[in-house]
Amino acid sequence: MSFHPPAADLIFALRHVAGLPDLAEAFPDADPETVEAILYAASDFARDVIAPLNRIGDQKGAVYANGRVTAAPGYADAYRQFAAGGWNSLAADPAYGGQGLPKAIEIAVFEMVQSGSLAFGLCPMLTLAGIEALQAYGSAAQKALYLPKMISGEWTGTMNLTEPQAGSDLAAITTMARPDGNGGWRLSGQKIFITWGDHDAADNIVHLIIARTPDAPPGVKGISLFLTTSVEVDGEGRLGARNALRPASIEHKLGIHASPTCVMLYEGAKAELVGEIGQGLPQMFTMMNAARLQVGVQGVAIAERAYQQALSFARERKQGRSVWTGQGGAAIYDHPDVRRTLALMKARIEAARGLCLTTAVAADLARHAPSEAGRDRARRREEILTPIAKAWSTDMGVSVASAGVQVHGGMGFIEETGAAQHYRDARILPIYEGTNGIQASDLAGRKLGLDGGAALTELVDDIRADLARTYPVLPGVADRLADGVAAMATAGAWLSERRGTADAAAGASAFLQLCGDVCGGWMLARGALAEPEGQRPALARLYAEQVLAGASGLAAAVVQGAEDLEALQLASV
Repeated sequence: MSFHPPAADLIFALRHVAGLPDLAEAFPDADPETVEAILYAASDFARDVIAPLNRIGDQKGAVYANGRVTAAPGYADAYRQFAAGGWNSLAADPAYGGQGLPKAIEIAVFEMVQSGSLAFGLCPMLTLAGIEALQAYGSAAQKALYLPKMISGEWTGTMNLTEPQAGSDLAAITTMARPDGNGGWRLSGQKIFITWGDHDAADNIVHLIIARTPDAPPGVKGISLFLTTSVEVDGEGRLGARNALRPASIEHKLGIHASPTCVMLYEGAKAELVGEIGQGLPQMFTMMNAARLQVGVQGVAIAERAYQQALSFARERKQGRSVWTGQGGAAIYDHPDVRRTLALMKARIEAARGLCLTTAVAADLARHAPSEAGRDRARRREEILTPIAKAWSTDMGVSVASAGVQVHGGMGFIEETGAAQHYRDARILPIYEGTNGIQASDLAGRKLGLDGGAALTELVDDIRADLARTYPVLPGVADRLADGVAAMATAGAWLSERRGTADAAAGASAFLQLCGDVCGGWMLARGALAEPEGQRPALARLYAEQVLAGASGLAAAVVQGAEDLEALQLASV
């Protein structure tokens, strides 16, 4: 089926749910007409150029041969069109060739790009994260040399963290950077799971990589951040010889086959230090946090693609009698269970879209709000919402993609329909860029303690402030939302008292889901208030009764504690 990027839904969410008008003073060029023009142009590109590649990318995939990687058919040309169209530069600094638009606009555009093809979108997504890290920590010379090429899309970027013996435990990395005697460094080691680590879609690849120096202390304090390139460059940006790094192989994965996930070997590669010695992990977290929000957007994107296909199938597939009209040979869309499934898919997508865009607006305000107090408040909002946006939205993406297979019935289990690809592609999202369990631990640990608990308090207060507007229009939704935010506040207080304990760790995932469910209901309520005559109130009511009604159960799971887990001694049969 054809894919129709949801530009209109994104424009609505930006204006009426996420708070894009709050950025008008900081970004005067991002007026409503300009935003619409950008999003509809991005919609055309995603529909006409990227989306048609999705199926062939899944079937053919990227290819590794003779020590190099070739992108899936059509992907390199599409990427070059993407770069030429300026899509890589939307929110980047104009001083280095960027357009200086809000991050929220970039996030909205990238939702449609990722819906077109997750495998495609991963390449520029990691480049954007690298741009943020260099913008924050690069030297003046590094910014001048690398940022223009990355922002234009001429060069792409990667993030190198994981090693065979060091998954999420980055303290265990062994990749070594040694001084070369001329002010530079030489990198040696192996990294795995490096997204788009090698390809033929761009002239060069900028690798940001964490490594140890010879005299570094053990643990995370011994980690530094380095930059190396696949092709050596001189001080003017001219390309030279191949650097001493290479892909050893690409992984054979469940999904995202067109995204080359590389095992990378660094064999004395020329490199340069980024920032200060021993500060690699906090510097890399700038890149990771940018990627985490983008991964949350991927959850929304794949859910949108799966929903559109399931809805189209349900309207065409004839089976049984309609319970509403009594007519035989009715489309399965007229079966209440199928329609409920589709409506919940749609409601969850709108909720997660609002959550991700709200996080992006907070990120913009954290940098550009007119007052220091406003910037601090926005920073807290960005920080507390980021793990929720990443984890809750990606769990939603997997759930909605699975529901899409279910709507197709037996045909969904057959590869030819394409529904299974969405599910396979989606399954990586709760795993990479920090598993969702790690996101939950971050939320229940560091984020709850942020500024003395102010981040959660402010979030709860803002949701409750909107209840006064919601009750007259959607009283049932307001009741469920009030109960949900009360459960969230109570569970958060319980966790805050137990931070660092096994009880808090055991309740973290349930707390993140609870926060996501409540914030999702808040997003849908705001949308319904802005458009009370359309389908949005019905979606908000359905979500309130089908999802928010479970808030008390999730709160009970949060406070159960770890005693039973500790007592369990599970064993294989």
